[in-house]
Amino acid sequence: MRIQQLEYLETIVRTGSINEAAKQLYLTQPSLSNAIKELEQEMGITILVRSKLGVSLTTDGREFMIYARQVLDQVQLLQGRYEKKVVRKQAFSVSAQHYAFVVHAFVQLIKTVNADEYQFTLRETETENILSDITSFKSELGILYLNNFNQQVMNKLFKEKDLVFTPLFKALPHVFVGRQNPLTKKKRVSLEDLVDYPYLSYEQGDNNSFYFAEEILSTLDRKKNIKVSDRATIFNLMVGLNGYTISSGIISSELNDDKIVAIPLDVDDSMTLGWIKHRQLELSSTAKSYLEMLKEHIRGYGFEIIDEK
Repeated sequence: MRIQQLEYLETIVRTGSINEAAKQLYLTQPSLSNAIKELEQEMGITILVRSKLGVSLTTDGREFMIYARQVLDQVQLLQGRYEKKVVRKQAFSVSAQHYAFVVHAFVQLIKTVNADEYQFTLRETETENILSDITSFKSELGILYLNNFNQQVMNKLFKEKDLVFTPLFKALPHVFVGRQNPLTKKKRVSLEDLVDYPYLSYEQGDNNSFYFAEEILSTLDRKKNIKVSDRATIFNLMVGLNGYTISSGIISSELNDDKIVAIPLDVDDSMTLGWIKHRQLELSSTAKSYLEMLKEHIRGYGFEIIDEK
């Protein structure tokens, strides 16, 4: 086994594609594939599953990557101490549902990075993809919510995928609408108030389970439904069509959310927002720093962090 093989493997896992990894490593695809096959033969395990859609880690591969990353981190420390010109790029990835505080903390994290080169990734994505990203080690952290409706199913999935959920804070449901929406005249809105307005929600891909929805009360029947894939679009539709969505109530004027208003929704429900990681993964110092910045921003919005003890 060579350190170079571990570096090759890490790049493949990060990109999810041998072809893309080969481009980044300036190798031919057959050369890269052969290097990984040699590693698999030497270790006596199958590390990657190859398909038309890309590559993913096997169960043995996920365990192998935990140890491989520890080795690579130690190599980086050695290089930093004795080979001043050779520095491994600082890397970090987080996958999340669509929340402003996630982006805020990510921006702050990058501003604090003291490195000439780094590889950071923020994926605002579907709920199923978040679980997949953490399971396959594409991301160290995932950010999502639980409530009375989805927590039984989600906790079962966490257990099956060997993931750990840690709560951050609890939020009461709010309706997000454009500043010109007539509903902004109300201090609170009811479900009846929303009947004639277009309901905006984030699409969840092929697995369109209600349990994966980013919005609570996803099973309610609405007269007007619009699915979107990103926060910019959902905000434009709030303004342009007087549409609404349901979320945590956190609005960020710093991220161009000044045209959006959050109004408390009069329902007996709450959301517990938190983070997930793979049970076997020891968080990097970068991930720990991100979590602290995440908590700082959440407190800045007036929420109390749930005691992790």
